[in-house]
Amino acid sequence: MPIASVNPATGETLKEFDALSAKEVDERLARAAAAFATYRLTTFAARARWMQAAAEILDDERDHVAAILTAEMGKPISQARAEVQKCAKGCRFYAEHAEAFLADEPLARPADVGAAHAYVRHQPLGPVLAIMPWNFPLWQAMRFAAPALMAGNVGLLKHASNVPQSALFLEELFQRAGFPEGVFQTLLIGSEHVEAVLRDRRVKAATLTGSVAAGRAVAATAGGVLKHTVLELGGSDPFVVMASADVAKAATVAVKARTQNNGESCIAAKRFIVHETVADDFERAFVAGMRALTVGDPMDEATDVGPLYSEQGRDDVEVLVADAVEKGATVLCGGERPARPGAYYPPTVVSGVTPEMRMFGEEVFGPVAALYRVNSVDEAIGLANATDFGLGANAWTNDEGERERFVRDLDAGLVFVNGMVASYPELPFGGVKDSGYGRELSSHGIREFCNVKTVWIGGGS
Repeated sequence: MPIASVNPATGETLKEFDALSAKEVDERLARAAAAFATYRLTTFAARARWMQAAAEILDDERDHVAAILTAEMGKPISQARAEVQKCAKGCRFYAEHAEAFLADEPLARPADVGAAHAYVRHQPLGPVLAIMPWNFPLWQAMRFAAPALMAGNVGLLKHASNVPQSALFLEELFQRAGFPEGVFQTLLIGSEHVEAVLRDRRVKAATLTGSVAAGRAVAATAGGVLKHTVLELGGSDPFVVMASADVAKAATVAVKARTQNNGESCIAAKRFIVHETVADDFERAFVAGMRALTVGDPMDEATDVGPLYSEQGRDDVEVLVADAVEKGATVLCGGERPARPGAYYPPTVVSGVTPEMRMFGEEVFGPVAALYRVNSVDEAIGLANATDFGLGANAWTNDEGERERFVRDLDAGLVFVNGMVASYPELPFGGVKDSGYGRELSSHGIREFCNVKTVWIGGGS
């Protein structure tokens, strides 16, 4: 079956690609294994030179690459350009820091273990399978690729089937940057073929960003063949606003936190939990900000929110909102698809959400906010943690005691106080509970796909 690139703003099929045959997949796995045998011996200096070249290509061709991202999944073009620039930054970050992150770690007192010298060395594992989603077609893959390649691993990318042009560009990018043949390859295959690739002995580990169901499937398969995995799954991030907060600033940031990338982000704020004493002020400002956003053609510079990635994605959001309304929730703005072609859904705020509603427990992957009111920090933390997810959390307070409570007690992999959850190359990224395990980015991320080797050297005779 062909793999198609479809513009969600128009429904137009842009390009179709033939999926790889079993023979072609086998050839690519063989190429990856052969590449690793020599690539692992290259120097950090050589890898850094190639990675810096990749960053230069991204900078030079930013507008062209951004147009591909927007055409394939619908994000506003300004945000697509920012994604390309972020990838260039990620490449440079690891080009500059990988060698220090992976430097040998000597034991301060080797005599304590009876050695003349003892240290830890981080060495690459081999070909790593990356199973990536469509919502950040470049950045999601790059935050795997840049550290993995700088560590000496080689990459095999199984990208989401609706962004094949983005997937093929990534393979082309690393080839053009000078990385040896076979060091980074794209596998145009359907999800039904992932298990066979993961089970192949030439593949040494895997990373997945995607749904909880996909994460469980990959973890089960990898566990059966004892391969390391890193999983970054869904999120239903709380955005808590306490009485001491700068409410006007929190409301302004809340609009961006809910609607950036058309609201299709695992770390988008989705549940807005506001202290009763400031809830009216926050609600007025937040709803006004959501209403003021421009929904339209993602190629238009004036557009704030483009179409969702597909008609199915838009339908899934509609069903969750309709379920909440049927069970008593109130729509404060939005809530109805616009009368236009394309997978559009307006910025929407829903209040009165209760545990009986699907929206309370499920991730809403679109520009829909659930608004809650609480009367104490304890109630806020309890509601924030009342989810199976644990990716990111936002907390707004100018009270030092409340800040420490949120840092200590919010059950999440990332806690941002008085700011919006985001990913940075400098900081580890990942979640707990159903949001997955393992970490990407920073020094933690580059070590995920390394053999942490203990080296013990005795004295001479």
